[in-house]
Amino acid sequence: MGQFNYWVYVVLIIVGLYGMMAKNNLMKKLIGMNIFQWAIILFYISIGAKKGGTIPIIATTNPNATVRAIDYINPLPHVLMLTAIVVGVATTGIALTLLIIIYRRFRTLEEDRIIRALRK
Repeated sequence: MGQFNYWVYVVLIIVGLYGMMAKNNLMKKLIGMNIFQWAIILFYISIGAKKGGTIPIIATTNPNATVRAIDYINPLPHVLMLTAIVVGVATTGIALTLLIIIYRRFRTLEEDRIIRALRK
């Protein structure tokens, strides 16, 4: 159980996939998508963490000091996930806007009712 956080991410991914695949309501599908997305973001942030690591800023006070890459945290996963958070918020906002438009037109967010109405 030393990697408990990874099991939590797996459970969140499964819950998100279930919400996207099994639910018939479009709002529930969107919530499932967000849970899935946050599970992936949390996973990448956790693999970018390092015990005993420091920020990757090299002090220039001692020019003879040895710099070892293993002593520093890799900032790339954190930067990429920050971008993923911004993109996720934007796509969620657009999806909510589309759900409002769909609800105003069809008076429902149930996928099967919307498909039936489109076929008529």
